[in-house]
Amino acid sequence: MTAPPTSLRERKKAKTRAAIREHAMRLFEEQGYAQTTVDQIADAAEVSPSTFFRYFPTKEDVVLIDDVDAVLIDAVRAQPAEVPPVEAIRRAMRQVFDDMSPETWEFERRRQRLVLGVPELRARMLQQMTDAIDMVAAVIAERAGLPSDDFSARVTAGATVGALLAVLPSGGVGHIEGVTPGDYQRLEKALTLLQDGLPLG
Repeated sequence: MTAPPTSLRERKKAKTRAAIREHAMRLFEEQGYAQTTVDQIADAAEVSPSTFFRYFPTKEDVVLIDDVDAVLIDAVRAQPAEVPPVEAIRRAMRQVFDDMSPETWEFERRRQRLVLGVPELRARMLQQMTDAIDMVAAVIAERAGLPSDDFSARVTAGATVGALLAVLPSGGVGHIEGVTPGDYQRLEKALTLLQDGLPLG
């Protein structure tokens, strides 16, 4: 999803980060999120706990950090200036989702399944929605040549994030598998409804 690191140092850092995350996900799935400690993750990844914290500030962040966010924002930024903001986001989502490999989709499914299935992660994820609105508002304002704190850009961002959140899997019993490629159609429909003024029915 991101450009491959070029220097040897960057490649080693990327490899270490990926190893920590993969061992953490495996342990969370095998023995439970709450039962897994940072020490256990570090031991499995053959790094020190201090190294773990250099890559992930908290245990929660191993799951909650979304590597797709930055790619999506860059794709929105790259849309032609004349494209309205919600349409730019819709086009960017299609581009990013179409470019995701099966391996990336599988990782996202695992990650979202943990977020939806672990109450403390789900609560933290909902708290992060403010950060998501900030991020989307900033790129909307940038594309329009407006100040980063523009009120209209923030309201548009809030409406967009809210629409997307409304159609993601709810995490209810029997539905905690996380996002799938098919979920893009629901996200696209949500954005289309938003563009059309949210007609009912």
